[in-house]
Amino acid sequence: MNDKDNLLLSADFSQRSPGAPAHDQFRQRWSPRSMTGQALSLQDLETLCEAGRWSPSCFNSQPWRFIYALPNTPEWDRIFGLLMDVNQLWAAKAGALVALVSRTRFEANDAPAATHSFDAGSAWMSMALQAQHMGLAAHAMWGFHHDQAPQVLGLSDAFATQAIIALGHPASADDLPEPLREREVPSPRKPLSELMFPGALPRA
Repeated sequence: MNDKDNLLLSADFSQRSPGAPAHDQFRQRWSPRSMTGQALSLQDLETLCEAGRWSPSCFNSQPWRFIYALPNTPEWDRIFGLLMDVNQLWAAKAGALVALVSRTRFEANDAPAATHSFDAGSAWMSMALQAQHMGLAAHAMWGFHHDQAPQVLGLSDAFATQAIIALGHPASADDLPEPLREREVPSPRKPLSELMFPGALPRA
């Protein structure tokens, strides 16, 4: 997509001043909520999951799984029903929902996989950057009914749900309900000086 046609890049990035010359794709990635309601194509969804598939993981264990739903399908009703009300308010217009789950034990020997959440996080970031490249909105949510997720998603005890991701074609902030409109801007970050230290964290 041409940058001038990318609604995500027309946002106000004034609160995001770079602290070092990292690629703009990182500074310009954000998590909008406003989406058009147009369903993603299966091909687009496969492209997003393909990006996640190539993420790094401990021992190349690849613990992530992508359980998806498109609008107007039985799968949509089940996954959408897991969301808390505050997220249903806007995610109803997502073009796809993806439950990102991770295997908590290694497949090779059934030993605990201590890094499964860390590894699944890398898959989410890969998906988020791919979405940004495609001009699509991507917003990961922790606000869902975790106790219901295993049954709804058909998970065994070897899997844990890390997030539910809303993906879709971006829309204007004006399309959001009033309480959410003012939050539809790229959020700031702490300065690098508060995050980067030689050798050890400073004592409080």
